[in-house]
Amino acid sequence: MFAFILFAIVCFARPVALMTMELSTTLQGRGGPQLWVKTAFGHKWGFTSSWLLWVQMFPSMVMIASTLCPLFGVMIGQDQLGDNHWFTLAFIIVFYWLITLLNLKFDMAKIGGAIGIWLGVYLPMGLMFILGLAAFLKRGLDPHSMLGAFSLHGTISSLTDTKSLQYVSAVAFIFTGISTTGVYAPRLKKVTHDFPLGLLLALTVVVLLNLVNAFLIANVIPAGSDQLDNIAEPVIRYCQVLGWPSWLAQVFSLLAFLGVALQLSTWVTGPSQMMAEVAKDGLLPAKWHFYRHDAIGVAQNVVITQAVLASLFALLYALPNINSVFLMLVNTAVFIYCTVYGIIGLAFIRVRYLLPNQERPFRVGKTGNGGAWAVTGLLMVGILMIALTTLISTDRLSAVFMLLITLLLFATPLIIEHFKRPAWLTDAQADLQNGGN
Repeated sequence: MFAFILFAIVCFARPVALMTMELSTTLQGRGGPQLWVKTAFGHKWGFTSSWLLWVQMFPSMVMIASTLCPLFGVMIGQDQLGDNHWFTLAFIIVFYWLITLLNLKFDMAKIGGAIGIWLGVYLPMGLMFILGLAAFLKRGLDPHSMLGAFSLHGTISSLTDTKSLQYVSAVAFIFTGISTTGVYAPRLKKVTHDFPLGLLLALTVVVLLNLVNAFLIANVIPAGSDQLDNIAEPVIRYCQVLGWPSWLAQVFSLLAFLGVALQLSTWVTGPSQMMAEVAKDGLLPAKWHFYRHDAIGVAQNVVITQAVLASLFALLYALPNINSVFLMLVNTAVFIYCTVYGIIGLAFIRVRYLLPNQERPFRVGKTGNGGAWAVTGLLMVGILMIALTTLISTDRLSAVFMLLITLLLFATPLIIEHFKRPAWLTDAQADLQNGGN
């Protein structure tokens, strides 16, 4: 755990954070990663980066939605439902279409914003931490848990064990999405001071929370009995260790369920706005009508397309091994993210040479471009290691699936760009002028 998180920080999170801070404060227009890549390599690759940041949400949201199934089972006192892959499949599809329809009728982003953060993150996280700490103080280190007894030789050998290596990308997933924070930089009054400080503080909190909680959880889950999508399992174990009532786990599950559901609901419309803007620029076929918004600002065609594609990814849960499907979805999302970050890394270097005299309020390296090359090199090493360790530790069928999906989703915007027509832009503008919202 410590080795993988250290690797993820040094070769993944830190380079991406430094690039994000420099690019966000140097290119302060709207658009974030799309603006950076477009400045470096033109509209084609700017569109590709936006597309990849959009499509990664399909495996990501299905994976996150799968955590709702065990929570729902614990809430109603039917814990075994979380182990049923058919129930998981049906639940994800029904739930995703439900929140899609709700977003077409109501402003769910406004309803679920702050409420979702408090219910889904702060309260359950606080409850989990308090229970975990109390259980640790009562029991101490449990040699029969996933954490096990400490052994220097065992720790070192586990770093090359395929069972351990399969979690490298899952650890990296903790830090994905860092680059998208760049879209908020223009909103800050003191962007050159507040944005770097806020981003570094957020990374520090994320690392500490994950390290502490992972340690406490690993010390209470019996070896070999983990269920990756069941975030209520540690709380159930904590209550058993402490001899506290099981309804605490049900309260936790209810809070987490409502919070995650509300957050997922807001994510339905968030990324869709990016595709709507891309469509307005004539980068997508006008007949798709991705640029149209309804009365509450929802791009209906984009949202419905998302629901269809997410449902297709959910079909993976027809496979009986829930843990394997969960990891497959995580790894696929990380592969797509790594593709985007590879493009951003190249754009970072390119912008340095295209705009050598541009004012850089936050700069990687005081002089020259050596620091920029070093940071980019670390990121490329990190991406390569994540890809290799994932492929080595994954069964052949899952590896082929992840590679094919990543290549397909990467090739799609390039194919669309190849067949782009000037009429896409003129038709979209004419439709919008004639009342197409």
